Amino acid sequence: MQDIEQRGWLRAGLRGLRRRCPSCGKGKLFSGYITVEPRCSNCGLNFQHQRADDAPPYFAIFIAGHIIVPLLLLVEKQWTPPLWLHFAIWLPLTLILVLWLLPRAKGATIGLQWAFRMHGFGGNPEGEGQGHET
Repeated sequence: MQDIEQRGWLRAGLRGLRRRCPSCGKGKLFSGYITVEPRCSNCGLNFQHQRADDAPPYFAIFIAGHIIVPLLLLVEKQWTPPLWLHFAIWLPLTLILVLWLLPRAKGATIGLQWAFRMHGFGGNPEGEGQGHET
């Protein structure tokens, strides 16, 4: 088996988190809110192999829940506000946080897929599906 280049998973994940190409870190990953570009404008990496599917919403909700719930409990213990005030505070904050996290979670997921050579991002030894134009 030929020796293939190392792809740093941490760097690729962080680049995706910044919504940039996991390979070069310069090209945009998204053309819209969570619409993935067909390919990187800088290095030409083909993003059509990505299969983020349900993982990004799960991660966004998971992270938001672990931020919002402790804050909600802290506020309840310290000040005991009425229920309507809890709804007025925590529902919008949760929605805003999840919507802010969603494209970042999707970018990080795509970056990790590229780093681990998943879903056609260069996982086969023959070099097919490397993700770059040939």
